[in-house]
Amino acid sequence: MKSFDVVVVGGGMLGVAHAWACARRGLSVAIVERARQAHGATIRNFGQVLVSGQAPGEMAGLARQTRALWLQLAGQAGFHVRATGSLVLARNAQENDVLEEFASHRLQAEGYAARLLSNRELAAYYGGRLDHHCAALRGEDDLQIFSREALPAITRYLADALGVTLIDGTLARRAEGGEVHTTAGRLKAGHVFVCPGHDYLTLWPECFAGLGLEVSRLQMMRVAFAEQAFPLDMPLLTGLSCVHYGAFADLPSAQRLRQTFEARSPFLMREGIHLLISPTPHGDLIVGDSHRYGVDAVPFNDEAVDEALLGLAQQALGARLRVLERWQGVYGAHGPAPYSVLRADAQTTIAVMHSGVGMTVGLAIGERTVAAVMA
Repeated sequence: MKSFDVVVVGGGMLGVAHAWACARRGLSVAIVERARQAHGATIRNFGQVLVSGQAPGEMAGLARQTRALWLQLAGQAGFHVRATGSLVLARNAQENDVLEEFASHRLQAEGYAARLLSNRELAAYYGGRLDHHCAALRGEDDLQIFSREALPAITRYLADALGVTLIDGTLARRAEGGEVHTTAGRLKAGHVFVCPGHDYLTLWPECFAGLGLEVSRLQMMRVAFAEQAFPLDMPLLTGLSCVHYGAFADLPSAQRLRQTFEARSPFLMREGIHLLISPTPHGDLIVGDSHRYGVDAVPFNDEAVDEALLGLAQQALGARLRVLERWQGVYGAHGPAPYSVLRADAQTTIAVMHSGVGMTVGLAIGERTVAAVMA
């Protein structure tokens, strides 16, 4: 039986967040990951650290803290991070109303780092390629990570620089009382952090049973400009995202916009489509996404959803796109809050996301949870 100060079960976003927080405190740490490299929600996303989209209060505070931690971690682990902000594009007057209400009622009062751009100011971006929009909100603090490259880089950094023991290709069957029983043997720890993603059955299912948890299945794609490319260097969103993200969704103008979408675009609302476009470091774009909820993630994609996403992206960019890759993202959903930290026993803490903002708040959740447990 090998012994560590801390064992982390799960090598995804929350897992590496807790492992990094522990290793920085000089603790001996092991990560148990069932795959050779975690390949769940952590790498199947846009990589957006959308500080400007988080609801006022706790979530915005977690996002700001996570932003600082991302910049620190990227500098140490050597992966790409883009700190140019984001643009929420208003495609019509009603979407512009949401941005203006946010700017006048919430921006300064809640401490968001953002500014409203007129159509004329937006025309100065990318040679006027986005000036078919009415206006935009630029989120100054928003970051973008290329997740599929960042996670392996973080994992290597934890092992090589901080001495974290990686135990991959290994399933944790039981974790309680400071012991973790795995398919490769038993581990002993002063404390165990269980970060299982949306696996609610393998470890401590009794902790999840009463929460009514589901999963959200997303359709996403990687695309390239078919012609007339331009060097997009920040993520793009539209009013479809304003009715989804907490920074905007409760504003009266956003609620009216949702009613308009439900009346005029019922397919988009039924499929939970809110357009996001994220440029990668390699010149292509990640486009998505949709949301279908259930106890299990249905494995079959709906081509009508992909066609809608591609059409919306082409409208936003004013350019034809060609598809390079398609995939599904799956993450936990419909919990009692955007995330949960549960104390299973005196030596076991569980951390799970119930929303798709793990990249935006995950590092801070890990830091705060470790600080509280290890105090």
